[in-house]
Amino acid sequence: MDMPGFITKIQQSLHDESHWLTRRKLVIFGITLIIAGLVLGMLESEQQSEKVLKPEIIELDLPPKELPADTPPGEDDETAGALTVPVIDSWIAVKVRRGQTLDSIFRQQKIPVSLLHQIMALNAETKGLKKIRPGDLFEFRMDDHGELLQMRYALDEARYLIVRQQGGTLSAEVQQREIFSEVAEAEGVIQSSLFLAGKQAGLSDAMVMKLANIFGWDIDFILDIRKGDRFMLVYEKLYRDGEFLRHGEILAATFINQGERFQAVYFEDGDVAGYFAPDGRNMRKAFLRAPLNFSYISSGFNPRRMHPVLKRVRPHNGIDYYAPRGTPVYAAGEGKVIRSAYSRANGHHVFIKHANSIETKYLHFTNRAVKKGQRVKQGQTIGYVGSTGLATGPHLHYEFLVNGVHRNPRTVPLPKVEPLKGNRLTAFQSKAAPMLTQLSRLESASLYASRE
Repeated sequence: MDMPGFITKIQQSLHDESHWLTRRKLVIFGITLIIAGLVLGMLESEQQSEKVLKPEIIELDLPPKELPADTPPGEDDETAGALTVPVIDSWIAVKVRRGQTLDSIFRQQKIPVSLLHQIMALNAETKGLKKIRPGDLFEFRMDDHGELLQMRYALDEARYLIVRQQGGTLSAEVQQREIFSEVAEAEGVIQSSLFLAGKQAGLSDAMVMKLANIFGWDIDFILDIRKGDRFMLVYEKLYRDGEFLRHGEILAATFINQGERFQAVYFEDGDVAGYFAPDGRNMRKAFLRAPLNFSYISSGFNPRRMHPVLKRVRPHNGIDYYAPRGTPVYAAGEGKVIRSAYSRANGHHVFIKHANSIETKYLHFTNRAVKKGQRVKQGQTIGYVGSTGLATGPHLHYEFLVNGVHRNPRTVPLPKVEPLKGNRLTAFQSKAAPMLTQLSRLESASLYASRE
């Protein structure tokens, strides 16, 4: 090959390579300039944005605002920053769980337990904090450093216990909560059960039980209720802090059972408080017709009943009320416990001696709630339904004896309580008149609506 020609080709190739490298460098340099321009533009945009969002702060020499002497710390937003510790308005709510202690709640909120000991030493109310129960609610208010400012605990539905910490000083006070009531009306017709009719009328289960308890001396709510029975009532609705709290007392009520009308009005005067019929007769009798609520009779009073366990004829000198295990059983009347024991036949049982040579017996409890020699009041829980002794299932066997002779608890005449007399009867009738008028209007409206 010709050497001069070969050298010439190499030089031409290097020249072309040099041009290619130069073009590549120019392209890279151009791209770099574009990227740099974009970055500079973004930085300039951020600087302009900061100028808009962060205006210059100008301090004004204003006089301090005067506050009333009784203004609580942190109540005024304009002066909250002047406090030693800034206030955060939100509360942290903690509901007590089963097995939880106040000590563990404080640790959970990162509050020193030593502070808890100081709080509990303040007074009798704070000392009672050691007896908290599941479901109780504690509320804590912290500053922005996590230090406790206030603690709030509901002592009951009408009172708060407030604990405050300010400037290293602790204080505690009981604060009343505003509760007010309004009068409401309800009426219902029983189609299948009293509870369902009550729910359809907007009543709670507790209110239905109150209604049944008012008329429980005259109506056997286990056997006597029929489809088409009606009730009308005037009652209280309670509100707290502007929100519905619960239903209050039944002020007056009408119950129509199998066509017979029963009416009751609540009346309170000195040591007398309860429900009375329009003529001043006390709705309360000396004995409950049935010593437990809303069960059914599985075996009635029968002198020649076949015993289900022994399989032979034995007198059934009482009534068997079937009820779920653990159902509370009440003392039918006021008296003295003469026996509270266990036997093979009766299981856990309680006998009560009453006035007028009356004795009541309660058998087959799962456990007893009273002791021999104890005085009991009517309606007091004395035991719980079970199946101890000669029993095939959970039920209460209830007996009623007069002068040692068994009587049918469902039909025996019950002693009455003294009616209102004299000035008390006059005062009651004055209060009852508008209530009975309101009930009459409710009944008329209910009957009219049923005919449409």
